[in-house]
Amino acid sequence: MQDPQRRVIVVANRAPFCHQQSADARIIAKQTASGVVTALEPVVAAYQGAWVAHGSGSADKLVVDERDGVEVEAGAGAYRLRYVWLSEEEHRGYYYGFANEGLWPLCHAIGVRPVFRHGDFQMYERANDRFAAAAASESATATPMFLVQDYHFALAPRVLRARVPASTVASFWHIPWPSPRVFVECPWSRELLDGLLGSDVVGFQTDTD
Repeated sequence: MQDPQRRVIVVANRAPFCHQQSADARIIAKQTASGVVTALEPVVAAYQGAWVAHGSGSADKLVVDERDGVEVEAGAGAYRLRYVWLSEEEHRGYYYGFANEGLWPLCHAIGVRPVFRHGDFQMYERANDRFAAAAASESATATPMFLVQDYHFALAPRVLRARVPASTVASFWHIPWPSPRVFVECPWSRELLDGLLGSDVVGFQTDTD
């Protein structure tokens, strides 16, 4: 471990791998193809940290411990994969609804009108609270570093700041950041901005699309 007081915890929708049950009832760990996983998994493992992600595999619930996690060996290190469970309604509203029907087209300016529904935002708030709570419970020390990934978790940094005040929170927005004129088209733009400003550092992919 590099520094016992600086545990690194990633918050991301996608896990480094998921567990699937085969036709003959065997459980298979299937690796996820993701640039975020490729870049951050070695860091999390080196600091013996945690990766908090949506439990979407058909057998994920069959392999976890009493705290919904799995210990993972990776390279020269190890880390804990912590799953967050969402109902179909929650995942549909938070991920497919608010994030992908609302924020994604808003930020990419692709000629498709973003769709914002109050119910979807409620699911987005709920999911952000649940992921942040899971991440905070994995901190193990008073001064962890949280790496919050993407537009799916704009509210999570503020929640993490309240739960673990001495932590370092770094957020990365992996899609273009819109102009103020475009951003205010989102009915909850102030809430999103306030959530992101719970971070110590915010990184952006590009300033335009």
